[in-house]
Amino acid sequence: MSADVETQLAELRAKVDAMPAGKENKLAMIVLSGDLDKLLAAMIIATGAAAMGMKVVQFFTFWGTAALRDPKKKVGGKDFMSKMFGWMLPKGRNKTKLSQMHMAGMGTSMLKGLMKKKNAPSLDQLFEIAEMTGVEIKVCEMSMGLMGFKREELIDYPNMDFCGVATFLAEAQESSIQMIIS
Repeated sequence: MSADVETQLAELRAKVDAMPAGKENKLAMIVLSGDLDKLLAAMIIATGAAAMGMKVVQFFTFWGTAALRDPKKKVGGKDFMSKMFGWMLPKGRNKTKLSQMHMAGMGTSMLKGLMKKKNAPSLDQLFEIAEMTGVEIKVCEMSMGLMGFKREELIDYPNMDFCGVATFLAEAQESSIQMIIS
């Protein structure tokens, strides 16, 4: 090999070594909304990506956190504002409503009935599938504090963690796909 080719090869190797590492086969998703149709979309996309072999990390924040509340759990020791948010927001994913065409509950009932008729998985089933396929749920601690939610009142989900935005952004930075469901 000539010295010129060796120099070019060394320069090329240096450029390749200096390149940032490739993105992981991972989906990083922000779940901002607590509306039924948007939660369904978030869980369908998450479970679909997991089924394709992708690592999936969901970051539930603001209104999305209400969907993670367990309706069977009671938590005391809340201040007035926390109690008010708890009263105003849905207690769990099965109390969520459509973002459009809610029509005093009729639209939500119609969609759920249609899903059952067409054998589409329910939100509960999608959460079970997400759990089985290793979808990770990260819950925004700041949002929980603002909404007055406590860890003890959330669902039992083995791949759930509590974190701040910096932790999620680190996940998103190394992900090949990032999206927000709002």
